[in-house]
Amino acid sequence: MASRSKAAPTYQWRLFMLVMCFSWVLVGCFIAFQYSREKEYKAQMLDSQLQMFNSVLLDRLSDGESITETVELMRKHLPGLRISIIGYDGRIKFDNTLDSLPATDHLGRHEIRQALVKGTGYTIRRHSQSDDNSYFYSATDGGHFLVRSAVPYSVSLQHVLAADRGFLWFMLCVTLALSIIAYFATGRIGRTVSRLKRFAEKAEKGEIIYGSEPSFPNDEFGSISRNIVRLYARLQQTMNERDLGHRRALEEEREKIRIKKELTHNINHELKTPVASIMACLETIINHPDLPQDRRDSFIFQSYENTMRLKRLLDDVSTITRLDEGTGQIVFAPTDLSAIINETARDMGPRLQDAGITLDVDVPSGIVVNGSETLLASVFHNLIDNAIAYSGGSVIKVSLEQLSDKNYILSVSDNGNGIPQSHLPRIFERFYRVDKGRSRKSGGTGLGLSIVKNAIAIHGGSITATNRPEGGFKVTFSIPRG
Repeated sequence: MASRSKAAPTYQWRLFMLVMCFSWVLVGCFIAFQYSREKEYKAQMLDSQLQMFNSVLLDRLSDGESITETVELMRKHLPGLRISIIGYDGRIKFDNTLDSLPATDHLGRHEIRQALVKGTGYTIRRHSQSDDNSYFYSATDGGHFLVRSAVPYSVSLQHVLAADRGFLWFMLCVTLALSIIAYFATGRIGRTVSRLKRFAEKAEKGEIIYGSEPSFPNDEFGSISRNIVRLYARLQQTMNERDLGHRRALEEEREKIRIKKELTHNINHELKTPVASIMACLETIINHPDLPQDRRDSFIFQSYENTMRLKRLLDDVSTITRLDEGTGQIVFAPTDLSAIINETARDMGPRLQDAGITLDVDVPSGIVVNGSETLLASVFHNLIDNAIAYSGGSVIKVSLEQLSDKNYILSVSDNGNGIPQSHLPRIFERFYRVDKGRSRKSGGTGLGLSIVKNAIAIHGGSITATNRPEGGFKVTFSIPRG
């Protein structure tokens, strides 16, 4: 069985390790620099002390005092002090610790080279071949020779020259504190990056983001992350709305095509009856020239009635077609609604009188809307005409139901028989008839209420139809105020 590969370290862990490496290297360099600097400072302090002994020795020698006595006196202040006098040829002229002077050339010694160049010099630790010990050397150029003092590099001296361990412990504590702070800081950043990564994976898969925005910390990085998520969410929502708009437009186009086909089919069907009746009447008149005058007049009158029915049908089809083509071809202007209602009532006066129906108009004057005078006139004409033809009542009422800041709510009602409840949901459909035989007999085209509904919709209103509890039929519609 193949071994499972180890999961790659998280971004938070990689970032933490990077910060830790950087911090520890930085602190390590600082400690090394500080340690070297402190050690050099202590070496310089020891060198200054030995240089002082060298200066005292040179002063005493210039005063003619004995070198041996002077060295012994100085050794009382610093036990183990070794004093050497070296000529410019590099040979040792005097050494208080040696019984025999070596013939080795000392010009190559580090402290001697420095003293010849700078006047003074020192070496922290070097093994002496003369007595097989390690010393700290400090040399001074005396003008005619060089004086070199040295102290043994013992454990005590090594301790003196060593850096302060308290400083090292302090830096270690500081480094640990920085590590803890870095852990929490990188953890905060790492969690934000991880959330952004999950968001990016969801975005790549096309998953819905808005409504499930991940939480981010309240800092600059979190603010940028939230802005990115919100920007993507808005873009995604815009694209969804665009796609939804395209689908709706496509569905509307399909619906328009379906309605046109249905309209064409219904028109063909509606045209057959009056055309067939006209043809039958005319054929009878043509084929029977000796037809009695009263029969001839009856056929001519039937032809005329069917011709008028065709005209009404074509007018209604023209209106429906104009409504389907949209509001771009319909002119809107401030229109006095009460004047339209009163004019419609006057025009339909003869029909109302013949039918024995009273029209009650309860609409105050000065009701102005922004709309099409022709379409609004057709609304009231069709509703009143429909009530005259089918209500079977004696009163038709046009009233202003409600006046709000945005709309006028009007109604056209009658006290007739009403409409069976099962037919109410479909009465605004094109060519839909509750009683087909009676509708055709009355000359109806089946498009009146459909024209009313579309005209109200184009004006931005809504329409409903109900049966009155006390009897009769009522159509209520709204029209936005001008």
